Amino acid sequence: MTFEELNLQDNLIKATKINKYIEVNPIQEKVIPLILEDCDVMAKAQTGSGKTASFVLPILEKLSKIHRNPNQKAKLKVLVLTPTRELALQVADNFVLFSEFLEKKPKIVSIIGGENIGDQLLDIQKGCDIIVATTGRLIDILNKKQIDLTKIEYFVLDEADKMLDLGFEEELETILKVLPLKRQNLLFSATYPSKILNIVSKITKNPIEVSIKDESQIVKTITQRVIRVNKENKSPLLRHLIVKEKWEQILVFMANKRAADNIAQKFRKYGFEAESFHGDLTQEERIYTLKEFKEKKIKVLFSSDIAARGLDIEDISCVVNFDLPRSTADYIHRIGRTGRAGKTGIAISFINFENEEHFKLIEKRCDVKLLEEQVEGFEETGIAPLKQKGNEAVKGKRKSKKDKLREEALKNNK
Repeated sequence: MTFEELNLQDNLIKATKINKYIEVNPIQEKVIPLILEDCDVMAKAQTGSGKTASFVLPILEKLSKIHRNPNQKAKLKVLVLTPTRELALQVADNFVLFSEFLEKKPKIVSIIGGENIGDQLLDIQKGCDIIVATTGRLIDILNKKQIDLTKIEYFVLDEADKMLDLGFEEELETILKVLPLKRQNLLFSATYPSKILNIVSKITKNPIEVSIKDESQIVKTITQRVIRVNKENKSPLLRHLIVKEKWEQILVFMANKRAADNIAQKFRKYGFEAESFHGDLTQEERIYTLKEFKEKKIKVLFSSDIAARGLDIEDISCVVNFDLPRSTADYIHRIGRTGRAGKTGIAISFINFENEEHFKLIEKRCDVKLLEEQVEGFEETGIAPLKQKGNEAVKGKRKSKKDKLREEALKNNK
């Protein structure tokens, strides 16, 4: 299917072509018509599925049909909530990109932490049609009574599961209380566990559920590899692979912020253009680092899971799980940073005796089985520890349940 078949106006079609959106992705094919028909939507969509365009395009289509006096200040109609600043900025950029050729361009404001709140308040007071926000900063502005959300017509909750994982449930409920009851609700999440469904019930009563049947298609352009290596040799192996494989842009996921900072510093000593990326950086530093990475001034970016979602860079040639993610869903999100926009990519995971069982669980839940590799000169050494079945009870050391019951019966009979 093409975008022309989705009943979008010519100016939006022109923007899709300029931005190299040629074929309609499955999530777009299902969601766009529903939004145009005013339905509430609850979509299950993995990273890299094209979900952002699936709500940005129809919202722009609907906004463009609202008649407004050109001399009148824009009134807030759309609220999009995201879990991270990077995703908020990316979604706002998508609204700008796709509205480029519209006769009436909407005014879009990003409301995120780490940036000057005074400038954001000024942008709101000047009038805007669309706000893309993180919950914390939006609540700061709500508490100052500097924003009116009572006229919101379209409410979008993006990456809902990640938002609740980060503990935003209470903030989300605070925002829901000030939204009008009559609105169109659009929810996007990679997974829908019970705590998500509980929130969904507070947002919308009768959403149409949308899910991509074959989520494996999302990573079909990615070559997944797993390499066995001792913990102390992971860093030397990564340097070796970068040089040997001639990777241009490498995104490396680390277990925590400190580890990202430390290894980035070591790689710079070895002559690599390397930086770290995580939540402890100021917003200015985060924006600058991503800009440098996109412009290929940084070759190796060591990141916490903050980059697993909301980082849309087409030319990442390789993603490396230096440290394995905690969950299967995060594994999919991580490797989905490469192989985007129809391009091929490589995803490599380092494993050893300590984490091999965890990786087997990831394989099982992702329905893949990868051939384990060893790289000459960096082979894994040592012996796998014996699996512990747990400490068996030693007879006579602890009273059995039967002995305790017998003693209790004797006491009662005395």
